[in-house]
Order: sequence, then structure tokens, then C-alpha cells
Amino acid sequence: MAEKKTKAEVEEFDLEEWLADGIKGLRRTLKDKRPRIFPEQFREHTRAARKEMLLAVRSLLDAAIEEMEEEPERPKKATKIEVK
Repeated sequence: MAEKKTKAEVEEFDLEEWLADGIKGLRRTLKDKRPRIFPEQFREHTRAARKEMLLAVRSLLDAAIEEMEEEPERPKKATKIEVK
């Protein structure tokens, strides 16, 4: 008859560790099969798409910078401090 393990003897399930192990295994599998799963043309298109996204973000930043530069600077008000 098999003995029942106490709660202290049973290792607790760790979701993060389980997911990390699964991701590592998937990466190993994909690394070995990368040329068959992801053809060269796919990699070229994804690289081009990533570049286009970066260029789109750059255009947003450039527009924001231009808008800031067009705003006239407001004169700073002097604050009078009373010294005793």
C-alpha cells in the first residue's frame, strides 16, 4: 500500500516556474526548427514591419517636438521675496 505524503513533502505548484520551463522548451524546439518554421522571406517582412513601426513612432516624436518649438515661451514672472 502506498503511503500518503504529507503537505510538507508535496512540492507546491509554482505557475511562474511551470510557464518558464514551458517557454524554455518551446524556444529550444523553435531554435532547432527555425529555418523550416520561419522562412527567410518571413524574417525579411517582419524586420521591415518592425522598422516601419519605429519610423512611425519617430514621426510622432518629431511632430511633438515641432509643436513644442512653435509655442512661444511665456515670460517668467519675477517673485519678490521679502528679506527681514
